Amino acid sequence: MKTLPFLLLSISLACFAQQKTTGNLVALDDAFYDYLDKNAKIEVLAEGFIWSEGPVWVKDGEFLLFSDAPQNTIFKWKEDEGISSFLKPSGYTGILPYGREPGSNGLIINNDGELVACEHGDRRISKMPLSNGGKVTVADTWQGKRFNSPNDIVQASNDTYYFTDPPYGLPQQENSKTREIDAFGVYKIDANGKVDMVVSNLNRPNGVALSPDEKILYVNQSDPNAPYIMAYNIHQDGSLDEGRIFFDATSLIESGFVGSLDGLKVALDGTIFSTGPSGILVITPKGKLLGRIETGQRTANCAWGDDGTVLYMTAHNYLMRIQTKTKGAGF
Repeated sequence: MKTLPFLLLSISLACFAQQKTTGNLVALDDAFYDYLDKNAKIEVLAEGFIWSEGPVWVKDGEFLLFSDAPQNTIFKWKEDEGISSFLKPSGYTGILPYGREPGSNGLIINNDGELVACEHGDRRISKMPLSNGGKVTVADTWQGKRFNSPNDIVQASNDTYYFTDPPYGLPQQENSKTREIDAFGVYKIDANGKVDMVVSNLNRPNGVALSPDEKILYVNQSDPNAPYIMAYNIHQDGSLDEGRIFFDATSLIESGFVGSLDGLKVALDGTIFSTGPSGILVITPKGKLLGRIETGQRTANCAWGDDGTVLYMTAHNYLMRIQTKTKGAGF
């Protein structure tokens, strides 16, 4: 049996230590408690990561996968088992070093039950079965030019993917000499594999999610000068309209809360749970902020798990969760 790296061993021991809680809930509207119990606790499941990201719940197996891009690793967490390394390398198969975040970022389970990953270092969208391995490139170029560093992804019921492509995974980010595309785009991959840039005017597109009826694409922008959740109406052919600002997080940043808009997920009733300044922001489908799940950490992403009512959160070097009173889209 191979000896686990010290860091992974430390993570495992932390996971099995007495369960600890952190953070707090801040309600700005009484409706916040329609989604979270007043006494709900943020549980710390594991710690010791460099930058945890991209969580996804695997229903067939009942476990969570998530990325640590700096470690070029996808970790697995399962109740009563704790943390283990699921896939390494996760997003870069070349000769290291390659920037600060060579590994995978956003993860989803696609409509065929495969693991789909946004790979920073290999600059592509990949997919692979959860058993027996065998990665396949879904897309790695647009008009013959390599992507920057795919960040987050979502898939519609008609098999169309939407993903974001900011510069965060490039060795010198926006100043990288290896950049081939001027824009930091949002892309669509149709069921036949055709790639189209559907948004070209965002400085830092990041998290991406669909409304429950799949008529709206939400895109988080982590630009501190334009910290917006954008909403785009989806046309019948999968293209998008010009979009609108759905939520502006400027006031939260100006108030001194730490963190930026990053990943986001949507509940069955259309309520948005978005990472942002202070942790997780709970926002109605009309754009009203109901309250905050304050993690105490820069929070990267979140995902629904278990029966769909548990929200898992990747926050800096932590993996956390909280029980909600709602259910995530897709459950």
